[in-house]
Amino acid sequence: PARRKVSSRFRLEVLNKCHDRLPFDCGEENLNRYFQSQVTQDYRRRIANCFVAINIESGKVAGYYTLASASIPTSDLPDDITKRLPRYPSIPAVRIGRIAVDKRFQSEGLGKALLADAAIKAITATPASFALLVDAKDDKAMKFYQHHGFIPLSSSLKILFLPLATAEKLLL
Repeated sequence: PARRKVSSRFRLEVLNKCHDRLPFDCGEENLNRYFQSQVTQDYRRRIANCFVAINIESGKVAGYYTLASASIPTSDLPDDITKRLPRYPSIPAVRIGRIAVDKRFQSEGLGKALLADAAIKAITATPASFALLVDAKDDKAMKFYQHHGFIPLSSSLKILFLPLATAEKLLL
């Protein structure tokens, strides 16, 4: 469905022209600028899809995340995971390009709800995917993702992944 209620306060939707993006402020200028001025270009070019959490009471955008297809070089995965996988050069994944919560709605669990929704979309997508993939922008983001079960890739500690089988157990 195009809309999904994630709590009594928020519903999730695909970004569209009706959503007012300009007042959004997560406290990170690059995430604000992307959402306010660039996300529709990525959507039109089929680079990424964007999903928004709408505050039911105010109708304001409370958070957003983007998803895009990706792959993980098998050599970047830990040995205990690769021994259970086919010997392909890379494994399909879904990349969370950006995820942000407006300052007015932070510390309410919305970040976890957005992460869980991304996992649901990846798990139920028609093309198979092994994992969610994310680039952590800083140490705070790394701690958030690691708290939710993400594991750093061996090639870059700032790129983390979460096997979707694990996501089903941890986030849903």
